[in-house]
Amino acid sequence: MTNISLRLAQELQCKPAQVNAAIALLDEGATVPFIARYRKEVTGGLDDGQLRLLNERLRYLRELDDRRAAIIAAIDEQGQLTAALRAQLAGADNKQALEDLYLPYKQKRRTKAQIAREAGLAVLAESLLKNPQQDPEKLAANFVCEGFADTKAVLEGVKAILLESWGEDAALIGQLRSHLQSNGLVTSKVVKGQENAGAKFSDYFDFSEKWAAMPSHRVLAVLRGANEKFLSIGIQLPEEIENGARSKIWSTAEEKIARHVGISANHSEGWLGDAVRAAWRSKLGVSLENELLSSARERAELDAIKVFSRNLKDLLLAAPAGPRCTLGLDPGLRTGVKVAVVDATGKLLATDTIYPHEPRRDWDKSLHTLKMLCDQHGVELIAIGNGTASRETEQLATELITMIENKKPTKVVVSEAGASVYSASELAAKEFPELDVSIRGAVSIARRLQDPLAELVKIDPKSIGVGQYQHDVNQNELARMLDAVVEDCVNAVGVDVNTASAALLSRVSGLSPVLAINVVAYRDEYGAFKNRKALLKVPRLGGKTFELAAGFLRIMNGDNPLDASAVHPEAYPVVEKLLQTLGKDLRSTMGDRAALQAVQPEVLVDAQFGLPTVKDILAELEKPGRDPRPEFKTATFAAGIEKINDLQIGMVLEGVVSNVTNFGAFVDVGVHQDGLVHISMLANTFVKDPHSVVKAGQVVKVKVLEVDVPRKRIALTMRLNDETPVKAAAPKPQVARHATQQKPSEPSAMANAFAGLKLKK
Repeated sequence: MTNISLRLAQELQCKPAQVNAAIALLDEGATVPFIARYRKEVTGGLDDGQLRLLNERLRYLRELDDRRAAIIAAIDEQGQLTAALRAQLAGADNKQALEDLYLPYKQKRRTKAQIAREAGLAVLAESLLKNPQQDPEKLAANFVCEGFADTKAVLEGVKAILLESWGEDAALIGQLRSHLQSNGLVTSKVVKGQENAGAKFSDYFDFSEKWAAMPSHRVLAVLRGANEKFLSIGIQLPEEIENGARSKIWSTAEEKIARHVGISANHSEGWLGDAVRAAWRSKLGVSLENELLSSARERAELDAIKVFSRNLKDLLLAAPAGPRCTLGLDPGLRTGVKVAVVDATGKLLATDTIYPHEPRRDWDKSLHTLKMLCDQHGVELIAIGNGTASRETEQLATELITMIENKKPTKVVVSEAGASVYSASELAAKEFPELDVSIRGAVSIARRLQDPLAELVKIDPKSIGVGQYQHDVNQNELARMLDAVVEDCVNAVGVDVNTASAALLSRVSGLSPVLAINVVAYRDEYGAFKNRKALLKVPRLGGKTFELAAGFLRIMNGDNPLDASAVHPEAYPVVEKLLQTLGKDLRSTMGDRAALQAVQPEVLVDAQFGLPTVKDILAELEKPGRDPRPEFKTATFAAGIEKINDLQIGMVLEGVVSNVTNFGAFVDVGVHQDGLVHISMLANTFVKDPHSVVKAGQVVKVKVLEVDVPRKRIALTMRLNDETPVKAAAPKPQVARHATQQKPSEPSAMANAFAGLKLKK
């Protein structure tokens, strides 16, 4: 058993055997959804969340071990690898600790300290440290030599030796890092002359907050301000801020350096005291400041990526309106409203462009065109994009519905985030080569109402727009984690292999993009798959791929009813055994809750399939092919509330949660500008995590608290019974105030949350 397995078992709070089993499956190429669903007996029931974490940490720890081996080899090659050093390297539990230990042995350019050592000045450095009472100037006179022509040059060389030595002391660096992490303050100041240009960062013009407590959105806001050259940032200890950069008083960090190297406070004013100050202020403090800022960014990026991942999951698993003929409207003014009608399966039936708004104002003609399409195709749903002219187009749809005599369609405003990206993509061009790019957007809007998951998988997750500072984070890491979310969502729902696009199939466990294309090509050539076994006839789809994918692929109305369920083909014998026990056929058993609940799962357990799998099979047979997504609901935007200027303090509105962040939730109330419900306004009780209260896509009721028209900011509350403010008050910047002093309920907290965000869709 490896150290990695033991460490992962401790982190996941599970048994090492479970970790070893999961690692073996992952190394064999099994996917997380497959292992979580169909290998519960093997892993002891590790769920998809644990497996994702295990997979991430396994990658990190293996990289750590590879780096450890490379460092040990490099030091050994230098002939400096002692048993004690090897033990230290073996015990390093993160990459930073490993690099700290390697620092003295890392190959580097010839330094001033090395030149001083070659001149014999290390002897003087050791002497001054051992006996600080000596006169440095007097001793230095004995070491004047070529390259060090006077006592000043000699002492500069000695200082270089000391600073390099202290800067490569892993134990000292560890102490200072820990001290700065616990006590350091992230500070920011406005760059002189940038007060007006950088006004959106005004909350950070004179700002400080503890590094350890600073939330991710403020870290990313400050870093964005610095990146855009509006702010200067750093990390300082409280006494450094109070005493000033040039103070002769030792900071707590400098005291730690002195104590570590054996210099007493009595010598803080002398030459050695200056050396300690130089070590911190020009070397160690600077490098640790950069390291901690980088660490804060990584921490904030990871947090932001997690927020994006949770929002994406909620959006992908949003309730589908279902297989109903849908009219998609992509609103626009000058360029017109693009129209597309798709049937219940998403197949394109008709397209058009109408011009009901400025400048043409062909309202009646537009209504006639839409009514003709609805009557001709039996439209049941109207999907309206939420972009420019959305509310005006919604009015058009409302009037259209009154004109339809029989079954009236339901209108729904749909987020069109990413629709333009899909429209211009290679995938859309292949799917609709003859269609104009703008019309493709209307098709996407219609389809994403029918089935958000099936349509959104065609779009790069980063373009869907439910992230927090998504463009500021590591894009490779973001893409990798979002891809995992998409994979989990697609496999949680399952895919109809006879109707799914190649884009959707490529997200199924075990299926690569090439294999997904092959499945579609085979389906187009030979017709719909009649059973899961027929998948083995698809070129390059072998037994291993079939094992990983089959349970997530559904065949509706096929030869075997089980092929439409989440029961894996390898477990069909368990079902056969069940049918023998019940004395019933399969079709009458599926959905018979009373009969299935009367079965004792233990009687179906065998050497291959344990109790967890048997229980899953019975649950699936009770509700075969059940969709884990919620029931479809729609929000009704208030009539007459179309622009931010229409909002009044105290209005109670219905809206849709468009984005959830660590500081609150953004809600679309139909005015083309999302409002913010600050975390303190989400509920009447304390909320630690906004995701525990709301989800992206959720329909909620909110009350208007503040409206700042010039800055296009709307503050909302979900605490509907709270007393409404008498009048609007625009949030004011916080100047010269520590964020740790700020109360969440203050308007300034909302202003702080808005800082640096682009809220316009």
